[in-house]
Amino acid sequence: MILVNKLSKRFGRMDALQNLSFAVPEGSAFALIGANGAGKTTTIKVLMNILEPTSGHANVLGVDSRKISPRELAEIGYVSENQDMPARLTVSQFLAYLRPFYPTWDRALEKSLLRQLRLPADRKIADLSHGMRLKMALACALPFRPRLLVLDEPFSGLDPLVRDEFMEGLLEHSREI
Repeated sequence: MILVNKLSKRFGRMDALQNLSFAVPEGSAFALIGANGAGKTTTIKVLMNILEPTSGHANVLGVDSRKISPRELAEIGYVSENQDMPARLTVSQFLAYLRPFYPTWDRALEKSLLRQLRLPADRKIADLSHGMRLKMALACALPFRPRLLVLDEPFSGLDPLVRDEFMEGLLEHSREI
């Protein structure tokens, strides 16, 4: 699913990544663990083609991360704690906006996620708490049954009960996908 070979990323004179190599086989769970500033988010942003590596390379779903196309993006669910969503839209309006981008979108799974995550469909995204916005990001990333799910700091700032619900929901839906 992911192959990283001698990946480096430099910001000015600071090395955020230095010769990072790892592989994530299909059907596995993989975590990047480290202190703040260790390069976890930078690595994920390179994998998602948000940042370009300074050197080395990364393949995601068999494609160079710098060349990820809409075809590959339709198979990747990406959840970031700082994910931007249109504040003026309601939960249901944003999900309706996303559906046409993903040919495999499962409306029944979407409804199940909304119910399980207790997301109010008629509430504006701007009016959601931090924890509810993270749940919203997950509800956007799962209904199309991605081959690869990438989570960047999904539990940051969540209270323990919400964190446990989030993990439980994620594990339950990973069995279905």
